[in-house]
Amino acid sequence: MTQLQAARAGIITDAMKVVAADEGVELETVRAAVASGEAVIPLNIHHVRAKPVGVGRMFTTKINANLGRSVTHSGKGDELEKLRIALDAGADFVMDLSVGSDDLKAIRQGMLDASDRPLGTVPVYETISRLEGDIPQMDPGFLLDVIRAQAEQGVDFMTLHAGLLLRHVPLAMKRKMGIVSRGGAIMAEWMMSSHEENPLYTHWDEVMDILLEHDVTVSLGDGLRPGCLADASDAAQFGELDVLGELVARCRKRGVQVMVEGPGHVPFDQIRLNMERQQEVCEKAPFYVLGPVVTDIAPGYDHIVSAIGATAAATYGASLLCYVTPAEHLGLPDGEEVRQGCIAYRIAAHAGDVARGLPGARKRDDAMADARAAFDWDRQFELCLDPRHARERWLLTRAFTDEAHSDDHCSMCGKQFCAVRTSRRIRELAEKL
Repeated sequence: MTQLQAARAGIITDAMKVVAADEGVELETVRAAVASGEAVIPLNIHHVRAKPVGVGRMFTTKINANLGRSVTHSGKGDELEKLRIALDAGADFVMDLSVGSDDLKAIRQGMLDASDRPLGTVPVYETISRLEGDIPQMDPGFLLDVIRAQAEQGVDFMTLHAGLLLRHVPLAMKRKMGIVSRGGAIMAEWMMSSHEENPLYTHWDEVMDILLEHDVTVSLGDGLRPGCLADASDAAQFGELDVLGELVARCRKRGVQVMVEGPGHVPFDQIRLNMERQQEVCEKAPFYVLGPVVTDIAPGYDHIVSAIGATAAATYGASLLCYVTPAEHLGLPDGEEVRQGCIAYRIAAHAGDVARGLPGARKRDDAMADARAAFDWDRQFELCLDPRHARERWLLTRAFTDEAHSDDHCSMCGKQFCAVRTSRRIRELAEKL
């Protein structure tokens, strides 16, 4: 029985109890949200180490960290170290996007064994990696075998590019950048060369049979997400979205948990439209968004650029944010870039929760204000999103500035000009009036 089937039957599972406790909401709130499909709890029955994590608008916004080796860089050991860094930096989900290796199963198993967070994959990557030729002659049966093997191994959620159909490809070819999704490009090229429809779409019932057995959550891939501002919100993107809405309905009918992936590169003023359109078309299925990246001209800083868009996305409809690192558009991220991406997206997720008025979201910010007013530095470090970095930066100044050795001000203004110290005196004067 999947989490969705249990919720519809009125059963509150152990996973739902964990989510309710973590989110500070009633058990019935969690059950009802999962039953309606407005929330998911990706949790494969075989991934025994994974802690249940709820994704939905009634919960805090979650973040995902993409990991995995490429054909030219990194390996099993490197990815396990990046996984450790991502989890330490607060990632709620991780995805193994490894390609081009004979030991993909071993890499994935290492991550499953090491991660207490839900793990996602893109099965078509392994499928193509195990085939030969520049345009591999993908056998739909083999693709299903890979999906089945990954489900049996314990993968909690899978990106499946099932909504990109033959009729969408000509629309995408009118774009500046065409198709930038790796999985979407693989599917589109295979369809055009074979003159056959997307095998995931035509075999969707069989796919759901596999996922149902292991309670694998579908993450409907946005194979036509825009790769630059000029391509955002076009006919190709929204044509695929309409098909994803159809697939959401089919998944819910079968009892398969489902969420939907979204753009991409989007001008800031179009983000709200995109979030609201997905919520309408996909009947409030949790939205899993990459960024969006709000300008195309800041390589090396795309973790910042995309966090701006991610904050708006979290405010207007997204439930899960896929991080972007400083290496985006330039190369495979190293460990420090993974950490920076996670922190940037935790900031974006939290800012979005505050902006949308999620109950309790601002509690930590208010506590920080109290700690700052009291010059309680230890409490400030305890409350901040990256305590180690904040403390190290604070100590850096104290080590070289004698004046900063007092705990009732910092080096920004110094003792004489510290506005917080002055406010204390003003308050004392006001109390005497």
